[in-house]
Amino acid sequence: MPSQGFSSRFLAVLISGGLDSAILLGDSLRRYAAIHPIYIRCGLTWEQVELEHLRRFLAALGSSVLKPLTILEQPVADLYAEHWSLTGRGIPGAAEPDEAVFLPGRNVLLLGKALLWCHLHKAPAVALGSLMSNPFPDATPAFFQAMQNVVNLAVGGGVQILLPLAGMSKREVMLLGKELPLGLTFSCMDPQAGSHCGRCNKCAERMRAFHDAGLSDPTRYA
Repeated sequence: MPSQGFSSRFLAVLISGGLDSAILLGDSLRRYAAIHPIYIRCGLTWEQVELEHLRRFLAALGSSVLKPLTILEQPVADLYAEHWSLTGRGIPGAAEPDEAVFLPGRNVLLLGKALLWCHLHKAPAVALGSLMSNPFPDATPAFFQAMQNVVNLAVGGGVQILLPLAGMSKREVMLLGKELPLGLTFSCMDPQAGSHCGRCNKCAERMRAFHDAGLSDPTRYA
């Protein structure tokens, strides 16, 4: 099954620029000889701003263990059509439930591409920052197990999916990363002039994360 552990080897980290994946990557720098961050670009409305934040976050880490960012293309316009994630219209607000932000099959798309990259580049594992509180069907242990198995079967590989944060609460994750430059991370679906909008579902989740962990929120909200 997908592992929650670490080794001292080469690791790929699937990173979005949000709090969880950024903290996962920052913590992994202490545990591995080489970390390869992978960003999957799908054409979503917030990605340009997200990438700008991610590049600044990676640069601020200043670690020799950290390898250059790999950007893989996985456009979804032909699948999602008029979905709010592409049009920017009807983006779920702060009062809407987490289920409202579900992007159909997102982890299928992200992990399919990332696992194949790992296979082709001899990376033994890819880690992602899925938490125990994730409510979506493509974030369950059964899904990750099946995804790992089917891609390895397709290429005759043995790449592992690692879930180092799976047993942790959001508060625990935030405290794990409290020394990192979290102000450079990005968690917004409707960026305004390069900043967090302060009114979408993800901005509300971000505010709660800092509050519940007892940390000062360095984010600039529009």
